[in-house]
Amino acid sequence: MKTLLKKLYYSTLACSGPTNSNLISCYFSLINSSPNCKHLRHLHARLLRTSLYDNVVLSSRLVLAYSRHKHLVPYSLSVFFHMPQRNIYSWNIIIGEFSRSNSPSQAIHLFLHMWQSSNVRPDDFTLPLVLRACVGCGLVKLAVSFHGLCVKLGFERSPFVASALVFLYVSFGKIFYARVLFDGMPKRDAVMWTAMLDGYAKHEEPTLGLELFREMVDAGVTPDWVVMLSLVLMCGQLGWLKHGKSVHGWCVRRWLGMELNLGNAIVDMYLKCAMLTYAHRVFDMMNQRDVISWSSLILGYGMSGNVTTALELFDDMIAKEIKPNEVTFLGILSACAHGGEAEIATSCFEMMRDYGVTPELKHYASMVDCLARAGLLEQAEDFIKGMPMEPDAAILGAIVAGCRVHNNVEVGERIAKKLISLEPEKAGYYVLLSNIYAAASKFDEAEKVRELMKGKNVSKVAGCSLIESKTWLSSSPKQ
Repeated sequence: MKTLLKKLYYSTLACSGPTNSNLISCYFSLINSSPNCKHLRHLHARLLRTSLYDNVVLSSRLVLAYSRHKHLVPYSLSVFFHMPQRNIYSWNIIIGEFSRSNSPSQAIHLFLHMWQSSNVRPDDFTLPLVLRACVGCGLVKLAVSFHGLCVKLGFERSPFVASALVFLYVSFGKIFYARVLFDGMPKRDAVMWTAMLDGYAKHEEPTLGLELFREMVDAGVTPDWVVMLSLVLMCGQLGWLKHGKSVHGWCVRRWLGMELNLGNAIVDMYLKCAMLTYAHRVFDMMNQRDVISWSSLILGYGMSGNVTTALELFDDMIAKEIKPNEVTFLGILSACAHGGEAEIATSCFEMMRDYGVTPELKHYASMVDCLARAGLLEQAEDFIKGMPMEPDAAILGAIVAGCRVHNNVEVGERIAKKLISLEPEKAGYYVLLSNIYAAASKFDEAEKVRELMKGKNVSKVAGCSLIESKTWLSSSPKQ
């Protein structure tokens, strides 16, 4: 590096003008390979002392280099506005860096500044950056306005702009509009197919997503690991074990490797299909695991009531110095609830604050459920009184269910009446209270509850279960 700087110094002295291509190439290389911000400032100072600072490519690369060294503000922005001249390449760099930063609104302001205060007009690389900034800011109406600008400027058929628009409408949950745009494109690249498929997966439209995947294959588009990730998510949503295993096998045959996000999705799919052994096997094969990997498996074992394995995984996770999050503790509390381990649940609940995790309503619900299942109903009632938020129907319902199992009429009657006042249209609460009375041989009170249901025209709706057949999903009512 020192040798290159010396050469650069002497060649600068010998340079007669800014058109020396070798010198520009040297500076370009140095800016791109700059190891730190201090080194970059030295290059910046030397550029200012020469006429090379007028070169728009070098000054633009300087803007990008400062941003990559985490100095987007103030260095990159200051360099950009002090550039002797700016073209669309310069504007795209600064707008793109802000659109990917924690201040995407600044990208929109810069675009408006370019539009109003310069003669530079956007191209089909600029508009996707602005659309991405709108997604980052959650500005739906402004995003629609920019869509209109894309049409006005004639960029709506550009694959870059069209893919960004599909991503935009998918991100805002407007799947129908995204599909209209998608269908209106005469040519679709892999990015657009992937964006549309990802939208169906994230917004839980698995049937439409799988139909789109068939169209994608028929169109001759080769799927990559991102497409497989969406497919795995959809198979998990539908509980399609057979199809999920096929996607997993395809990934193995194509040597895609167990990329972190894909591995997490496959583990989650097997857990949703109640195949814990397969999920654990994939987990063990993953080269890299994060808190999501551990938390998913712990939650899976927790929901199945396998307390021992869930706690062993939690201990291994702590031993590997992976900080647990709210999902991790939810899995542990769920395991304790299913296993009746009230003491362990209490200890884990108190441990949450040691790891900087603030208990949410779902954690309180799991804790109450654990206490109620263990028969500690008065303790559960006292627990909800100390909650920092109002308990919802699920929390109160857990206590009532515990009263039904342990025949505690006093607490059950008190909580059930509160539940019925909160949600008088839910038939399940009336049935629970009636069953509590019946189990305690208070048949007159049970009959009064049934009569109350008839008077309010409340009836229990039959449940429905889904099973995977050889061709499709079949549903059957629960009796």
